[in-house]
Amino acid sequence: MKGNWFTQVGWRHAVAWVAVAFSLIPIVFVVSSAFNPLGTLSSTSLLPAHGFSMSNLVKLFETTNFGQWYLNTLMIAGVASAVSIFISALAAYAFSRFRFRGRRVSLLSLLLIQMFPQFLAIVAIFLIFTQVGQYWPQLGFNTWSGLILVYLGGALGVSTWLMKGFFDTIPKELDESATMDGASHNQIFFRIILPLVTPILAITGLLAFIGMVNEYIIASVFLTSSSDKTLAVGLVGMVAANTREAQFGMFCAGTLLTAIPTVGVFMFLQRYIVHGLTGGAVKG
Repeated sequence: MKGNWFTQVGWRHAVAWVAVAFSLIPIVFVVSSAFNPLGTLSSTSLLPAHGFSMSNLVKLFETTNFGQWYLNTLMIAGVASAVSIFISALAAYAFSRFRFRGRRVSLLSLLLIQMFPQFLAIVAIFLIFTQVGQYWPQLGFNTWSGLILVYLGGALGVSTWLMKGFFDTIPKELDESATMDGASHNQIFFRIILPLVTPILAITGLLAFIGMVNEYIIASVFLTSSSDKTLAVGLVGMVAANTREAQFGMFCAGTLLTAIPTVGVFMFLQRYIVHGLTGGAVKG
């Protein structure tokens, strides 16, 4: 009987447990390294041999600008995500509801541009903001506003496409009924459409926030001053020497703290995300 149970069901449990163990090993390794008092890559093991300590967290704040990196990341990712979602919603509404010359070409251009990796634009961004920084220093290198502008350009394409698909599922009869009652386009967009598309706003907002928190390539070129770095740039600098004596414990402690805002945003938007996934499954 046991042999039959394992053949029919048991092997699935075994595969599931192996998959769970395989996915948990990196997390256990990072947590162990973060609380390992020795703190170097050569002394790192799955379980610390010298007990647990908070020394890596203390040194992280005392010897680096981690607090400022944290603030920079939250401000840049938060503002850029909110602005990109708002602008993308306006663009998606226009592409979904109106028919105008160049609409199809614009949509295909957005899709085509997104196919190219971000690092192809590094040289152009560097040259543009070198000139911009000479006339408007508040938009130049090592500024929040400058990096937010760069991120807005990269996030609008994907967000607009995702939102347009959801906007298309909203019946146009709602717009026509509101127009018959004398509502303007602004009133239709803000009072009727936006409340109905809250799920896709939450999903794209979460994806944009996670992408900007983890983005490294553009930020490493744009932010050169130590106090102006984001978490991704600052943490990579700890292990950039690629030696076994690198500050691996401080790096792991920083990565654990980096996960806090992402988890917080996910928990806050969870209700909208679940509703959006289930709602999208039965529409149009």
